[in-house]
Amino acid sequence: MALDFSVLLRFQEALALGLWTTVKLTLICMVLGCTLGFFVGLARTAPSVILRAIASVYVEFFRGTPVLIQLFWIFFCLPLILGVELSNLASGVIALTLYMGAITSETFRASLKSIGREQLDACVALGLPRRAQILNVILPQAVLRAVPTLLSNCVSLFKESALVSAVGMADLMFVGQNISNNTARPVEVLTIVALIYFAIAFPLTRAVTIVEGRILKKLAI
Repeated sequence: MALDFSVLLRFQEALALGLWTTVKLTLICMVLGCTLGFFVGLARTAPSVILRAIASVYVEFFRGTPVLIQLFWIFFCLPLILGVELSNLASGVIALTLYMGAITSETFRASLKSIGREQLDACVALGLPRRAQILNVILPQAVLRAVPTLLSNCVSLFKESALVSAVGMADLMFVGQNISNNTARPVEVLTIVALIYFAIAFPLTRAVTIVEGRILKKLAI
């Protein structure tokens, strides 16, 4: 079969809209997931055994089950339990946020453990309330130490977002599949879609390496 990539010129706008949907979904879930992951990471280092147990169950469940199954369960099963209709966007955001929260919580937990106990003792000695300790002392250092791994997690989230096409969300993968079905050109279409994902993910992975090196130098000072 002769390849003909020119057929895709008619679908540039559709692919661009699909890419924008993918990027938008990734950014929303990245912010929500990282926020959730930070508080779950705090819970996993909390003195309370019950709080640690609940956080651990959540993390192990969402890290130990396929994201696609989580997405299907939220899209098909959760509405039956809640009696509320969930759109594919809402289902995608919930599933990817919970997944992102689980994987980033381990990153934050490791960074929180690397913060010296003497700093927390100093906060107590100064009489800082718990909220001020978290926002002004713990959070900035934890985020700085976690940045390289968080960026890697964000790249993974960007790639995992393609799964939302399975519930009919018009992301880049869903648009690509529709174009492929309509043109009967799966090789050309899916190749371009894969290259688009690669063109975004590869520079980000290289940026992670650069940022990691700079942060390590800064922490070593």
